[in-house]
Amino acid sequence: MQIDTQKLKEPRQPDAGTFADRVRHEAAETVRLALPLVLAALAFKTMLATDMVMMGWLGAKSLAAGALANYIYFPLYIMAAGIVTAVAPLAAQAMGARRFRAVRRTVRQGFWVAFLLSGFGALAVFHGEAFLVAINQERDVAALSGSYLRAASWALVPMLGFAVLQFFLSALGRPQAVFIVACGGIILNGVTNYVLMYGKWGLPALGLTGIGLSTSLVNTALFLGLAVYVVITPPFRRYALFARFWRPYWPRFTEIFKIGAPVGCARTAELSFFCGAGLMMGWIGVAETAAYAIAFQYASFAFMVPLGLSQAAEIRVGWAAGANQARGVAYAGWTALGIICVYAFIPAVLFWLIPVPLIDLFLDIEAPQNAPLITLSVTYLIIAGLFQWVDGLQAVGASVLRGLKDTRTPSLVAIFSYWVIGFPACYLLTFRFGFGGLGIWIGFAIGLTIAAVLLLWRFHRRDAFWPPQN
Repeated sequence: MQIDTQKLKEPRQPDAGTFADRVRHEAAETVRLALPLVLAALAFKTMLATDMVMMGWLGAKSLAAGALANYIYFPLYIMAAGIVTAVAPLAAQAMGARRFRAVRRTVRQGFWVAFLLSGFGALAVFHGEAFLVAINQERDVAALSGSYLRAASWALVPMLGFAVLQFFLSALGRPQAVFIVACGGIILNGVTNYVLMYGKWGLPALGLTGIGLSTSLVNTALFLGLAVYVVITPPFRRYALFARFWRPYWPRFTEIFKIGAPVGCARTAELSFFCGAGLMMGWIGVAETAAYAIAFQYASFAFMVPLGLSQAAEIRVGWAAGANQARGVAYAGWTALGIICVYAFIPAVLFWLIPVPLIDLFLDIEAPQNAPLITLSVTYLIIAGLFQWVDGLQAVGASVLRGLKDTRTPSLVAIFSYWVIGFPACYLLTFRFGFGGLGIWIGFAIGLTIAAVLLLWRFHRRDAFWPPQN
């Protein structure tokens, strides 16, 4: 059967001209490509932020418990999602070669990998309470976290299935549907959270467990919505993605693991660094943990722009490298890095100038019992503002290297910077040198700075000697 495909939206290379002209051109192309990716990332982050805000409505203990639960949940998800990112380049290559059956095989095996990983992840998440108790978290907080995790464990399957479809649509140059579906998820998530946590419409009030159950229900709805979209929409239904779903294709199955594993390791090393430090914060106290959760939500929300920009930079650099254009690689990589430096001023200034109004979204700033928590949150936000630059640079730096098919270096840099240097620095500054929770945030800055420097140095070396000379 003849498949009527849409042309891939391949990024154009900078036109000839002066240095300033080429930088302006490259910046415009990068922003154009990054915009839908940033919007989709922001939509998903809004759902997560909504969860945290509504946890705060239940009280500081529920907020701390939800935060601890997510420090277990999301590293597992990010590892699995990082592996299935291999669906995007494999599907794009197959489509570029007009091997349409290979596109279906790639997506099908992507689902197989996603479902396999989600099974292991759900098993680990289901026993999250025992893990929190084992690492000396407060038992009543750990019990709350456990109830949330057991309810949310069912979300991993649809979340990873959604990710596979997202990468498929990105490979075809049609990511807009992901943003639209995610926007619907924001509304659905807020409503189901409210109904289940407070027991509206005749349902029992489930509190934090209700938010976990809402996570499972909403993500199932998002996956089904996107699946129906690709099945009924003409440009996609002709791929028959779910045809002969039970049939394995082991070479592609193993290839997904081979390509995606380094990406998953790098992303997990970074996120688990922050989540591991959050668990460490739980050893200090409930107020510190809740304050950390608030500041971390804003820092991670600000990170959605570097995340989308890094994906666009990877495409731009990869296209220039594939065309063997050394100057194109340089312009694509360094322009993206320059854009992120300019952007970093926005969240940094917001964190410095209006920290209390930002915190007011999570807590009642007029309540006297919240005064210590608000003071801690303000301090943490100020430090978070300081490392916006290095956080953005390390994200884009890792992606421009992946655009050169260098996936091993970002993984090694992440492990070294965050776990050999950053995490021990957090522990020593917090518990040996008496900095308390502030020591953890200083440790973040140290780890992110080292990662940014190493990745930029590596890209400079690869850029200077690209293409390799025989």
